[in-house]
Amino acid sequence: MTAAERILYIDDDEGLRKITARALTRRGYTVVTAGSGQEGVALAGAEMFDVIAVDHYMPGQDGLATLAGLRELPYQPPVVYVTGSEESSIAVAAMKAGASDYVVKTIGDDFFDLLSTTLQQAFDHRQLRLGKENAERSLLATNARLEALLKEVNHRVANSLQMVSSFVQMQASAVEEESARSALRDTQRRILAIAQVHRRLYTSDEVSLVDMVDYLTALLAELEETWSSATAPRHLRLHVEALRLKTDQAVSIGVIVNELVSNACKYAYDPGHSGEVRISLMKQGEDRFELRVEDDGRGLAPSDAPRGTGLGRRLMGAMAHSLKAELVYEPAPVGVHAVLRAAI
Repeated sequence: MTAAERILYIDDDEGLRKITARALTRRGYTVVTAGSGQEGVALAGAEMFDVIAVDHYMPGQDGLATLAGLRELPYQPPVVYVTGSEESSIAVAAMKAGASDYVVKTIGDDFFDLLSTTLQQAFDHRQLRLGKENAERSLLATNARLEALLKEVNHRVANSLQMVSSFVQMQASAVEEESARSALRDTQRRILAIAQVHRRLYTSDEVSLVDMVDYLTALLAELEETWSSATAPRHLRLHVEALRLKTDQAVSIGVIVNELVSNACKYAYDPGHSGEVRISLMKQGEDRFELRVEDDGRGLAPSDAPRGTGLGRRLMGAMAHSLKAELVYEPAPVGVHAVLRAAI
């Protein structure tokens, strides 16, 4: 300790107060004494002390009552309990009442050495605890600022992607060739699938994980509106367990779902006929999930020529690779059943 650190020693024995004050002063403390529990509590309420030492046996208000009074003060420095009794019940009662430590009063310098060491330890322990609390508060404040920043970043990214989607839509409207217009609209849907991820992030309390229930529900609502018509409705049935995934995983799944659902809506059913596409995302144990997209359409024959530009297949392959997984097509009596299994 330094000379600036102050000790309050509370003891009704005037001679012992003076001896203790001199002994602790020689050991580097600034010592203030009080002759009763009431006086000690009043001093502790009026002045700042780094550590307080309280004697147990005092008339009128003993050490435990004094300790209770000290615990009611707004500022509560650590308290070392001093007793001449070696009864363990007194020490236990003092510790339960809020004392940081205790010492047994004896005759000679050994007592003052022990008291000095105990005061030092009580002070150091409090400083460590205060440092830990300050660090935790600082960390919480830093995390709050980072979360706010990430929300703002996701908000801006979502808005930027929405703007890009609008540009692509305008370009598609200006193109006369149907194949080019279709390719641009496919690009627009892919952009919106990614934008939905960032929209989920800035509107939720979690800035690093995406709620897949909310995300897929919103994504499929957009796809159903896009591909359904009064003469050829497309019914998208979603079954998804409560699951939160990292942003890059959610983006990969969103792109894959967008491609598979769009392909099913375009190619699985004949024009003018209704059709259903089933999408499920389920946990497999604690650390894996399974994505399934199924339809009851015409299916894929080995001899079927690929449709479209092939970009969608390459995108799905890239997204599956990013998930360290493989997109496979399981045999089915009707339709196409696409399955992807990956680690969370």
